[in-house]
Amino acid sequence: MKVSVDLCLVPLGVGVSLAPYVAMCQEVIESSGLEHQLGPDGTAIEGDWDAVFACVKACHVRLHAEGVPRLHASLRVNTRIDRVQSFRDKVESVRRLAP
Repeated sequence: MKVSVDLCLVPLGVGVSLAPYVAMCQEVIESSGLEHQLGPDGTAIEGDWDAVFACVKACHVRLHAEGVPRLHASLRVNTRIDRVQSFRDKVESVRRLAP
């Protein structure tokens, strides 16, 4: 099954600058080979269900391995079976309608 997720992973107990941890997570996502797009408050990731959720887990594992004592994740999950539509397609359909 194909899935599209919006992942927001917040490291706790590491201070106020989160960019280094976001960059580490982006490395994990890049290495997964999954389609993705970094946003200001999360990352869109899409692909096969198992691969996407393995990637989310790998982000957790990497950040904990780097010494992050606690992670809070928000994850929005979208599946669709009536047609194929990427997250980029969704954004483009809204842009076409916007003035």
